[in-house]
Amino acid sequence: MADSAAVAEGFFDAWTSKDFQRARALLHDDVHFAGPIDTFSDADSYVASLRQLSGIVTGADKQKVFVDGDDVCVIYDLKTAAVPSSRTCEWYRVRDGKIASVSVVFDARPFAPLFEAQ
Repeated sequence: MADSAAVAEGFFDAWTSKDFQRARALLHDDVHFAGPIDTFSDADSYVASLRQLSGIVTGADKQKVFVDGDDVCVIYDLKTAAVPSSRTCEWYRVRDGKIASVSVVFDARPFAPLFEAQ
């Protein structure tokens, strides 16, 4: 069995460095993602969203990683062109060496103007 922290951090490092092929390989096909803006129940939709997000991401500074068995929590500061820094928490659940679910928590209010024009 793969180390849950290595899987979660590998995924985090992949998507934040725009290595979407590697990120996708670390997700179950039926991964469930839930956050304040989007919800997905398949890996391809989730990765497509990360690709879109990457257009405004300027960095991600990992602050702390907590591990409890197959649950891994990564706390980081997301840097974007629109919002200079947003403290973010991603909770990954790992099953059989891949990510089965992701729950992300952050204050979405500073990002609201990005969606008003749509």
